[in-house]
Amino acid sequence: MAKYSKGAGKKVEENMHEMKRGQLRSGSGKKVTSRKQAIAIGLSEAREKGEKVPQKKGTSKKAATKKSASRKTASKKGATKKTATRKSATKKSATKKSAARKTATKRAPAKKAASRGGAKSSGRKQARKSASKGSRK
Repeated sequence: MAKYSKGAGKKVEENMHEMKRGQLRSGSGKKVTSRKQAIAIGLSEAREKGEKVPQKKGTSKKAATKKSASRKTASKKGATKKTATRKSATKKSATKKSAARKTATKRAPAKKAASRGGAKSSGRKQARKSASKGSRK
């Protein structure tokens, strides 16, 4: 029994002639230059028409669904693990940064006071005030 119907053979033959004339275009609109691509286009058009053509090589419905399902679950598992580690790392760094900021803000006023003269200057001001009060009286 024949694998391909006569209609499928005619469709492939027509596509081959179109390719040789430079008139055959692929789905994207580019000119087809490959012999194999012309045959593939002819067979797919024959399938659409309802001619007798075997399934595409390596694609059975059951195998295709199993492969795609296993790929999806594997990608989901990998994605969840990666995001979880990323989130925990960002949380850790955020807590370290916030703790560093808190300590920096506590230290900052003390540094400013020390750079301005801090307690020494305030003591001098008080001494001047008391001396000026005493001289006024």
